[in-house]
Amino acid sequence: MQRGDYLLSQLDVLESESIHIFREVAAEFEKPVLLFSGGKDSIVMLRLAEKAFWPAPIPFPVMHVDTGHNFPEVIEFRDRRVAETGVRLVVASVQESIDKGRVVEEKGRRASRNRLQTVTLLDAIEEHGFDAAFGGARRDEEKARAKERVVSFRDEFGQWDPKNQRPELWNLFNTRITRGEHVRVFPLSNWTELDIWDYVRREGLELPSIYFAHTRRVFERDGLLLDAQTGFANRGDDEPEFEATVRYRTVGDASCTGAVKSAAESLDAVIEEIAATRITERGQTRADDRTSEAAMEDRKKEGYF
Repeated sequence: MQRGDYLLSQLDVLESESIHIFREVAAEFEKPVLLFSGGKDSIVMLRLAEKAFWPAPIPFPVMHVDTGHNFPEVIEFRDRRVAETGVRLVVASVQESIDKGRVVEEKGRRASRNRLQTVTLLDAIEEHGFDAAFGGARRDEEKARAKERVVSFRDEFGQWDPKNQRPELWNLFNTRITRGEHVRVFPLSNWTELDIWDYVRREGLELPSIYFAHTRRVFERDGLLLDAQTGFANRGDDEPEFEATVRYRTVGDASCTGAVKSAAESLDAVIEEIAATRITERGQTRADDRTSEAAMEDRKKEGYF
C-alpha cells in the first residue's frame, strides 16, 4: 500500500478552521449575518463563506453598518462585490439613527460617527432578529481583541463582559443563548494582518484601490494622515492640507481613519511592507483607538463590534 504525506500550509490550516466556524454557526443559529464593510478582512470572510457552502449560495445576508462618512472607493467596491455573489445586503444607517434621535452627532474638530455605530448595530440586530454576527476582528489588532473568544457572547443589552467569557476547548464552541441574546463570531481570530494579505494574493481577491499607494489630499493630526478629499474630517485652520503618496491599512469612517505614507502599488509590495512593520494597523491608523489603551475595550463593553 502506498502512503504519501499530506501537508497543509499555514493558510490551508487557517482557511479550514474558518470554514469549520462558518459551518458550525450556520448549523447552530437561526439567523446569522456577516458584517461586511468592503474592507480587506470582510472581503476574506466573504470568500471563506463562499467556500464553506459551495456550490450552494451563502445561506445568510451581509450587513454594513454605514456611518455615512465612507470612502467612495469602498462603497463602490462593496456594492459590486455583493452583486457578484448574489448575497442579500442589509444597510444599517447611522444617519437614520441620528434622524430618529437614537444617537446625537458629535460636534467639534475631533467629531466622528465611529462610536455611534454601536446603537445602529444593536438596533439592526434586534430589528432583523439576528442571533449571530460574523465579524472580521483579529487578535493581533490590539489588546481588547485578544480577550475575545471565537464565539463571543453578548447579553440582552448587546454588551460584552470579558470576565464572563465562555471557555472554548479546542474547536468546541458554546452556542447556547436565550431569546434576546446574541453572539459575535470571529472566524479570523487566529489570522494576522500578514495572513490576510497572503490569502488575498493566493486567492486572487480584488480589493478597493485605496489599499494601494495613490496620491491623496491629506492633513496631519496627532501623527496621523487624515483624509482631506471627502470633507468628512473636520480640518482646522492650523492643519494645512497637502498632497502625499499614501495607502490605507484599514478602511472605516473617513473622519478618523488615517493613511500611511507608502509607495506600495502592488500586492507583493504591500506584503513586503507589512512583513517589516512593527506597529499594528489600528495603532497606526485609527485616531479613536489611540485616545487610550482601553478605548476599544470600553466600546466593546457597550456593544461595539
